[in-house]
Amino acid sequence: MLLKLSLAGMKGKLKDYFVLLSGLVMTISVFYMFQTLSWNTEFIKSNAIIRNIQLVFIVGSVLLSVVTILYMLYTNTFLLSLRQKQFGMYMMLGAKKKSIKKIMFVETMVIGTASLVIGIIIGIGLAFVVGYLLAGQLNITLEDYQSFYLPAVLATIIFFIVVFLFTALINHIKLSRVQVLQLIYSDVHPDDMPIQKKKKTWLILIGLISLSLGYVSLIFMEQLREIGLFAAPTFTTLGTYLLFIGYLPVLVKRMQTNKRWTSKGITSFTFAQLNFRIQGLTKILATVAMLIALGAGAISAGLAFKNSASQMAEMMDVYDVIIKNPDTEEKTILKSIHFTEENQYRFKEDADYTYYLRDDLDHQRPLLLISDGRKPKFKRVTEDLPEGKISLSKVKNPETGQQLSDEWSSSLWNLQTNYREFKQMIVLDAETYHEIQGQEMLMYIGKSDKFTDYLREWQEIDKLALEKEPNLTANDLTSKYSFYNMYSSFTSGTMFMGFFLGIAFLAMMASCLMFKILSGASKDTSRYQMLRKIGVRRSELSISIYKELFIIFLFPAIIGLAHVLIGMNMFSFIILNPYYRIWVPIIIFLLIYGVYYVITVKLYKQIVLPKE
Repeated sequence: MLLKLSLAGMKGKLKDYFVLLSGLVMTISVFYMFQTLSWNTEFIKSNAIIRNIQLVFIVGSVLLSVVTILYMLYTNTFLLSLRQKQFGMYMMLGAKKKSIKKIMFVETMVIGTASLVIGIIIGIGLAFVVGYLLAGQLNITLEDYQSFYLPAVLATIIFFIVVFLFTALINHIKLSRVQVLQLIYSDVHPDDMPIQKKKKTWLILIGLISLSLGYVSLIFMEQLREIGLFAAPTFTTLGTYLLFIGYLPVLVKRMQTNKRWTSKGITSFTFAQLNFRIQGLTKILATVAMLIALGAGAISAGLAFKNSASQMAEMMDVYDVIIKNPDTEEKTILKSIHFTEENQYRFKEDADYTYYLRDDLDHQRPLLLISDGRKPKFKRVTEDLPEGKISLSKVKNPETGQQLSDEWSSSLWNLQTNYREFKQMIVLDAETYHEIQGQEMLMYIGKSDKFTDYLREWQEIDKLALEKEPNLTANDLTSKYSFYNMYSSFTSGTMFMGFFLGIAFLAMMASCLMFKILSGASKDTSRYQMLRKIGVRRSELSISIYKELFIIFLFPAIIGLAHVLIGMNMFSFIILNPYYRIWVPIIIFLLIYGVYYVITVKLYKQIVLPKE
């Protein structure tokens, strides 16, 4: 019997549950994907580079977990409010409160089970697609990768069952405290009282000061550092809430009294309706604005981090490749690359030192990297080499000769091999050089026209270098490509994490606003019925609803996007171009927001407009 009542109640509110299910399914699928990429043991073991981004997806899982719990608590409150009157009627007809609690528990678990099954199925497909894309980004194989990963399935099921049980417990506590009459008249409650004018002025003033401090902290994040990381979110969040609570009702009131806007058709009713409900929406609109900033900001940061990999590559080293005694295979690869500069230096080695020929260095002066923190710049070494024996050592030593200048020292440091086997460098004249015993070898260095155009070639060169030195591992390489690959793996993981976290945040944000608007729709029905009875056309009422809800959706969108556009500057000291393709997250946000706006209008119209 309880199951029949639960299913009947859910059927009556199927559209509302569908909105909740869509948000939950999105969250569960993304959570499962993060778990799969974090704990795919065999895949991680066979691809050392994945270990660099494992932590990224673990952090993403934690962030998503926190937001999911808050989202569930809010939506659960909304869904409970939809059923309170119905539960009150059951109790009036003789049902015990214990039975009502069981009905609510069954409904929670049914929704949870359905969303878990659908979410995990979608998550498996999502994990496969993201794994494939990630493998392409990192130039690795998907061998040993499992998109259906049982530990990830179990972790997802356990976490969300705990969340569903927690929300069911919250419902149990709420129903225990409420009386029958409160349930029956749950949709009848006094409207929020407007804030007094004097208090409102103080709220607006403090809000403006707080938001200004938050924006200043974001803009000057590089100078403020730790202080800015604390001040920016604190003051921006505080300022947002205070301005929405204090200034938004004032703004709507001014819009209502503007005759140019309210003189046509039933526009005056639209703004009166908006003014009537805005006081109860201020907090949720401020929350939505902050979630927009988090969601769009996460996607923006991910894209900017990924783009910074190619820019950082140019700042890692002057030369793209350094090869000790290139063999035939390496020379073949080098011929396929367009180099803007190639130098070859002769050298000899013993147990302690590497000896370079002065004439080679003098006639093929290397480049020196000069970075301003934003864009790499290069200059050729212009200083003359001093006479006699010269050492790269920072300490003068009669045995190794006089010390090289800083300019020559910095440039010659690039002549070290791609491995962690650094030796003291000595520069000798031709006569002394030829007296050194040992085989003469060749150090090749080259700079291409664009490093990232030849990633496969650099990878092949690194593989050949490891084959020539069987005692070395990939972790021993210090080539430009090895550093780029490590950084690129981290940024690729950050990009995917930011993208899917952003999508999840935006979906939750829009559904929260939808829930809030629809929860008060039943109180508006009588006003729309009255207008219909006095002759207002249904089409005019429909247009009024579109306008009213558009303005409600517009306020947090403007503030949220402003937070994103200013807030991305906080990454300026760690990302070369934090605004890289900023239009992408904005378009994604507008699409998600637009879909939820249209759905909200459709559902709201079905509630408030009288049936023909």
